[in-house]
This record gives sequence, C-alpha cells and structure tokens, in this order.
Amino acid sequence: MVRINQWHRSAASSRAPALSALKGFTPLEKTRSTSRPQRRASLTGFTLIELLVVTAIIVVVSSVVLASNNRFGGVVQLENLAYDIALSIRQAQVYGIAVQKFGTNCSAAGAKCYASGYGVHFNSADPQQYELYADVDKDGLFTVSENLDSQSPYIIRNGFKISGLCAPQGTDAATCTQISPVSQIDIVFVRPEPNAYITTDGGVKDSARIILRSPRGDVMSIVVEQNGQIAVRRESAQ
Repeated sequence: MVRINQWHRSAASSRAPALSALKGFTPLEKTRSTSRPQRRASLTGFTLIELLVVTAIIVVVSSVVLASNNRFGGVVQLENLAYDIALSIRQAQVYGIAVQKFGTNCSAAGAKCYASGYGVHFNSADPQQYELYADVDKDGLFTVSENLDSQSPYIIRNGFKISGLCAPQGTDAATCTQISPVSQIDIVFVRPEPNAYITTDGGVKDSARIILRSPRGDVMSIVVEQNGQIAVRRESAQ
C-alpha cells in the first residue's frame, strides 16, 4: 500500500511539467472550427453574372418608366393646350356679352368702341397660332386690323399644332375631317346673346370642331355649338 501511494505521487510529479507546458495551448480542433467561418466570410460577394442580371433589370425598369413619363407628359400638355384654346373662345364670348371696349379714340363723336362683337379665328394654313379679334366691321370674319394687339395672336409651341378644322363638328375628329373639312373658322359672339356665330370658307355653320395633335400623335378637339356651348373632347389617335 505504501508503494502504490509512492507511485501515484511520482506520476503526479512527472505530469506537472507537461501540464504546465500545455497551459495556454489551443487545441487543434478548436482552432480549425473558428478559422473556417472567417475564411468563408472573406469569400462572400456578387458574381459577375449576378451583377449583369441586376444591371439589366434596372435598365429595363428605367426605360419603361421614362417612356411612360414622356407619354403622360405629352398628353397633359395637349390637354392643357386644348383647355387654353377653349378658354380663349370663352374669353371672346365674355368680351362680346360684356361689351369690351375696342379702339383708342373712344371719346370722339360717333365712336363705336363698344359696338363690336368678339371672335376667335383659326386657319389650317397657319396651324401653330390663332387670333382673338374684335369684329369691328361686323362681317363675322377676321382681318389683321381687328387683331387685339396686347393678346393676339396666340402661339402654339413645342411641336403641338392645329391638325384639322371641321364645320359642322361631325361625330368625331376622324370622320369630320373626311366629311366636312374647312380651311378657316371664325367664331364670333355679339351681345346680348351668348350664341356663337360660326363662319367658315364654306358659309355659316351650326357647329365647329378644332382638332389638336401632339408630336406623339395624341389627338384632342374643341367643339363649339351654335348655342355658345364649348367642350373639350379626347379623341382616338389617328
């Protein structure tokens, strides 16, 4: 029994230097388990094919958005132009009913500055402008001397234009340009009634249609009735 105890003490004393030498040593398996994820993390990223696919998607989406935005902007500008022309016709109607003064020497004896009707003139030969005028000679037709200098002519810009004139108005823009096209339209309003007096190169008519076109081919029209009603209508592209 004494020999066994002596052997244990000698074995423990012989293992002590070895254990002290191994203190602070990291086992090989533990080192491997911690180094592998670090190596994988350093290798993560996008491949060339993934980058090309993402770039192609961005290009396609951007092209669709830009094309839609351009078309939407063109339609909005055409609609604004149509309402501007309709408001100009309405302005002539208000001038005619409210007896707007025309002329500079209105205090002279016999001056007729308040006797004129007012109208809007359209000419298909000049598709990017129209005139607001005072019908001084009361013939229902426009002359250059009757132009309202401070406001007229109105210029149509950015490639938009008057693409057609019809009287009578017809059912739509496509049919009226085939059935009842005209080259000039004068729409005049005379007090006390709001009625429109529509005169063309083909005579007096009961309605008229002014057709507008955008550079992209969108079409809208302004329709004027004999009773003074003014409407803006969207047309199918021609």
